[in-house]
Amino acid sequence: MKRDTHKIDATGTVLGKLAVQVALLLRGKNKPGFVKHTDTGDFVVVKNFGNVKITGNKMVQEKDYYYTGHMGGLKEVSMDKLFEKNPYKVLRRAVYRMLPTNKLRDRMIKRLTVEK
Repeated sequence: MKRDTHKIDATGTVLGKLAVQVALLLRGKNKPGFVKHTDTGDFVVVKNFGNVKITGNKMVQEKDYYYTGHMGGLKEVSMDKLFEKNPYKVLRRAVYRMLPTNKLRDRMIKRLTVEK
């Protein structure tokens, strides 16, 4: 199986539309021999992700939750703070949730890279 590399410029695109495009390429739905139980996706490189548009009030309203492992350790971070700290996590979170929830998802998301 031959995996291609797709380079996407994220300047001026909406986050959700970019995530859909990336998820389809990672999954391999653009290939004629697509079968849902095999991993035939391509590599995806996203450039200029810092210039992506986020519509509405999502920067303030969207929260990312994580658990520290201790009792009462559920923490939340708003999207604007997460975007300032590490914008890659915002894109990874959006794409990861669009991929199917099976054993192939972790392998698919490893083929996503973000360049500055």
